Amino acid sequence: MSRSQFAIDVPDRLVARARTGCREAFEQIYRRFERPVFTLALRICGDREQAGDVLQDTMLKLFHHLPDFRADCPFWGWLRQIAVNEALLHLRRQKRLVAEIAVDEDDLPEDRGLPPWAAADAALLQRALDALPAATRSVLWLYHAEGYTHDEIASLMQRTPSFSKSQLARGTRRLRALLNIEEPVHA
Repeated sequence: MSRSQFAIDVPDRLVARARTGCREAFEQIYRRFERPVFTLALRICGDREQAGDVLQDTMLKLFHHLPDFRADCPFWGWLRQIAVNEALLHLRRQKRLVAEIAVDEDDLPEDRGLPPWAAADAALLQRALDALPAATRSVLWLYHAEGYTHDEIASLMQRTPSFSKSQLARGTRRLRALLNIEEPVHA
C-alpha cells in the first residue's frame, strides 16, 4: 500500500491559529494541501474543472469546520476525508456513480500486483483513468493511492465491500489493458 499524498505534517500551532480565524495560517494550510486535494479530485472525477470545484468546496468546508477538528486523528486524514466526500458528492450529483464495470462474481481473483500506474507516465495514466467509469476509477484510486479498505470504500460509496472488491479487480485489469501492462503471474 502506498503512502497517501495527503500525509503532510501540519504543526498543531498552525491549526490552532487557523481555528482562530488567522487568514495567513489558513492560507498556509491551503498551500500545503492544494495539490493533494486537486489530484485526488481529478483522479476521482476525471475532469479538471470538477477537480477545481472539489478543491474549492473542500477548502470552504475545511474553513467552516475547522472548529470541529479533534486532534485524536491526523489533520491530513481529516482533510482527506472531507476531500473524498466532496469528490464523491460531485459524482453523485451528476449520477456518475451509477456506471461501473460489469462483474461476474466467479471471476474475481485477489490482485496482488503493483497498481497499474506504477508503470505508467502521468499523461498516459490520466487518459486511461478517464476511460474508466467514475465508480471504478474512484475505487481504484481510493484503494491503491489513498489506502482505504474495501469496507471503508463501501461505506463512502454507499455500497457493499464486494462491490469495492469487484470494481478493484475488474478496474485493475482494464487499467492494465489500457496501459499495455502485462498481468502479474500468480503462482
